[in-house]
Amino acid sequence: MKKYVSLYVHIPFCAVKCKYCDFLSFDGESYGTMLRYVDSLCQEIKLYKPIADEYIVRSVFIGGGTPSLLDESLIVNIMAFIKKTFTLERDAEVTIEANPGTLRHQKLNGYKTAGVNRISIGLQSADDNMLKRLGRLHNYDQFVASFKAARRAGFNNINVDVMSGLPGQSIHSYVDTLTKVIDYKPEHISAYSLTIEEGTPFAGDQSILESLPPDMIERRMYEITKKLLDSNGYDRYEISNYAKPGYECKHNMVYWTGGEYIGLGLGASSYFQGKRFNNMRDIFKYIQLMEETSDKFVETDNLETLYNDTTRKLRENITPMYIDSRMEEFMFLGLRMMCGISREDFQERFNKDVYEVYAPVINKYVDQGYMATVGDRILLTDMGIDVSNVILADFLLK
Repeated sequence: MKKYVSLYVHIPFCAVKCKYCDFLSFDGESYGTMLRYVDSLCQEIKLYKPIADEYIVRSVFIGGGTPSLLDESLIVNIMAFIKKTFTLERDAEVTIEANPGTLRHQKLNGYKTAGVNRISIGLQSADDNMLKRLGRLHNYDQFVASFKAARRAGFNNINVDVMSGLPGQSIHSYVDTLTKVIDYKPEHISAYSLTIEEGTPFAGDQSILESLPPDMIERRMYEITKKLLDSNGYDRYEISNYAKPGYECKHNMVYWTGGEYIGLGLGASSYFQGKRFNNMRDIFKYIQLMEETSDKFVETDNLETLYNDTTRKLRENITPMYIDSRMEEFMFLGLRMMCGISREDFQERFNKDVYEVYAPVINKYVDQGYMATVGDRILLTDMGIDVSNVILADFLLK
């Protein structure tokens, strides 16, 4: 019986790197490097041919970086290699991330032709001054133009990213952003709070740090997000994600429910065949390895040996996921979802009742009102979601 897997495809290029971003991405790379990278990425996809028949792909997520920075022909090529190598589920969700100002009619039509059926647009804020402060290149009008172009191209599954807790952001400014986004009726809204990551320009800018909204204001933004989106028909199905019924992000659900996924491209992370690992992070070493692999495809009939040899050089930080680690992840990822975790699912996966492992933690938080049991499911209450980071850390097995 075939198993399910999802694919994450990393495109590490940006026109300009945002000041808060700590993702593996580069700005200012030459077009030639981008072409060589995409060719290398296609070779990595092809590398999985010896084992691909064992799996059915239920979602593909092309992320970055800014994937929409690439010519549509390159995305078409990537998707063609995926389809030649893997079997996609008939209704597989295929998402591409896009920045406003990088989408045009021809590009969107190319995505449709390639099989992309979901667009995720990174707006972040409808305040043009705020966008400049974040280091974003687009303005709000470009977001509107991009959103309308995606609708005209036939995309009926669109996510919009917005951020709260931005430097100098007021409640009024944040509500204005949410209201404007809601007016365009996207199927999905991801509402994240800014996190200052070490090593980013924001982390070293004292004026930025001093202009972050006080905790009380950020808390109010958080409450407004829930109420405003709920009143407009968006179900909160995960701590930071809201969707119209039936439009929950299938790909992210794979992460939160402990499903397997393969990361393709530079630095991409995987949870596959009982192990966690990531690809190498040096772009030129990655390209060199994949170009050498391309030559070997011509020379060998033993693709399984080539797959084993190349992935051994490609993968780093390989960590076997023993039962304790898998139980931990099942809990602290699953509890991010509003529906929580299923006691029956836990039993089926680990041959143990969840209370056999976690009774003291669950009972403590149920007694305090931070968790609840509803039928088969164990979940965080609204009060528990508010302090979820503290609670979820308690599910790490000592």
